Amino acid sequence: MTTSRLGFLAMGLTMAIAGWSANYGLTTSRASSGSSSVPKLMHACLITNNVNQLVEFYEPILMLKAQKSGEDYAEFRTDVGVLALFSATAQEKYIPGSANAAKNESVILEFEVADADKEYARLQRLVKTWVKSPTTQPWGTRSLYFRDPDGNLVDFYTQPKPQ
Repeated sequence: MTTSRLGFLAMGLTMAIAGWSANYGLTTSRASSGSSSVPKLMHACLITNNVNQLVEFYEPILMLKAQKSGEDYAEFRTDVGVLALFSATAQEKYIPGSANAAKNESVILEFEVADADKEYARLQRLVKTWVKSPTTQPWGTRSLYFRDPDGNLVDFYTQPKPQ
């Protein structure tokens, strides 16, 4: 009797969650390109007091040449999205009071790489502030963490190999 009640309760809970998700348009699947109404995160923008300093840092780190638009903006186009750098002075001009440069203590910029250990060796001469050397995380990724010149936390990680 107890087992059937638990089964009924679990089924009811599942149906309630599914109904709630449908009513609010929530999904757990990844958005496909083009046809989905789910918002796609395409850019991350760092507000900085020194665009050129971050360009000089990220060009060798990402092995990409920055695309610049004047002195206030630069971006790095990766295969999946864009890391943008924007001047704090320009940000204040366009959206006053909206951002404080170099104050990020809650976001991690995460980049998937082919081999975290090889990247760690490559980055030794480029990175000044290391947070954590390559370590296999409890969720399976192999990650290394460092900070850019503005103090933003960066993670280069490798997906676990299929077993």
